[in-house]
Amino acid sequence: MPNVVLVGAQWGDEGKGKVTDLIARDFDYVVRYQGGNNAGHTVIHGDKKLALHLIPSGIMYEKAVPVIGNGVVVNPQVLVEEMRMLEGEGLSCERLKISCDAHVIMPYHIELDKASEFRLGKNEIGTTNRGIGPCYQDKAARSGIRIQDLLDEHVFRMKVEAALEVKNAILKKVYGKRTFTVDEICEAYLPFAEIIRPHMAETAQLLNDALREGKHILFEGAQGTLLDIDHGTYPFVTSSSCCAGGAATGSGVGPTAIDRVLGIQKAYVTRVGAGPFPTELVYPENGGEGQDAIDGDLLCAEGREYGVTTGRKRRCGWFDAVIARYAAEVNGLTDIALTKLDVLSAFDTIKVCVAYECNGKRYDYFPMQQSVLFHAKPVYKTMPGWKGEDITKAKSFEDLPANAQAYIEELERLSGVKATIISVGPDRDQTFTSRLRRRPKSKSAASSAHPFCSKFIVS
Repeated sequence: MPNVVLVGAQWGDEGKGKVTDLIARDFDYVVRYQGGNNAGHTVIHGDKKLALHLIPSGIMYEKAVPVIGNGVVVNPQVLVEEMRMLEGEGLSCERLKISCDAHVIMPYHIELDKASEFRLGKNEIGTTNRGIGPCYQDKAARSGIRIQDLLDEHVFRMKVEAALEVKNAILKKVYGKRTFTVDEICEAYLPFAEIIRPHMAETAQLLNDALREGKHILFEGAQGTLLDIDHGTYPFVTSSSCCAGGAATGSGVGPTAIDRVLGIQKAYVTRVGAGPFPTELVYPENGGEGQDAIDGDLLCAEGREYGVTTGRKRRCGWFDAVIARYAAEVNGLTDIALTKLDVLSAFDTIKVCVAYECNGKRYDYFPMQQSVLFHAKPVYKTMPGWKGEDITKAKSFEDLPANAQAYIEELERLSGVKATIISVGPDRDQTFTSRLRRRPKSKSAASSAHPFCSKFIVS
């Protein structure tokens, strides 16, 4: 069993929780390496669906040690509430390990997040207002508070006092918002320290010791490639490194320890929050018209596209092979898990974006210029659907209708990455592996879509 990074290959919400939940049982450690409680994974426990926002999906399995790495930002209240929720469901959190170096989301981070978004108005980024960005700002500015600081009340008070000199001034003078006192923050946060204390660990050392012992690690990413602070659709991104490279920095293991990078993609694309989205099918309530608006509403309804963390209606669109190729490139994807294929069973025909057009120029690759991406128009290929055929009971690639097989093969050809896991429904038993199926039609066929595609085809 190799060490695997599981990464979102679109704008997040690709179904990473389900895939992690499915494969985590085969690993000794499951590590969350970035983000905070601005992300949500839905996992299955018995006949219940549980929403996890911080704790890795490995908590579901007695063998796996779930680890919150140094790259994560932690709201202690949310963490403790999540631990209590799991324990109430009969799932022990005794094995949970939390990096001493993970940064703490403070109350003023949340207020600053809300105030900043409100001030931006129609130009808002679309954050979850959970203080993630301001916490990462303090981390980069070397003025953040870490989990280890909660262990010493004197140190914690000193650091909070220093932070409030600046944060209160900004909250009051810039935004006209409430300020905080050292005592009220200590009163709220220090009790959490005693609950978290038994779980604190030098997780980088823990994981490297595990590697030396031949243990296997699953690195669980949050959000998605296009929300990465460096490689996403900036500035409409999150504040952490969502790509596969973030697994090394966010956990403290070297990149040579990683054997496989599994990208998670929906059979279509969704996005939450503001920012460019070339294949978006705009909803009627947002001004969309015609068949595109109808298709967008149908995708949302059939896919039950509402955010786990925010509850917001997700923006929906057809599969975008341009970002699929880009995700393969920046993550070094070895293979993909294709989720929610069953949602497309509602359509007579299905579109796939193969390129963009802007100002008379065709883009087969992901354009870096923000102005181009905002005005890019998708170039579509239309494929026949399999409407009326129930694929939710399929147990293999061969069980799928011919048109569904052709659709998957076309996505593989366009992205240059093989789909080794295919999901045809929300339940665990509605996912099958496809490791022995033939590779995309030919190396030259993949390369015709993009010059880098052939590098990622898995034999």
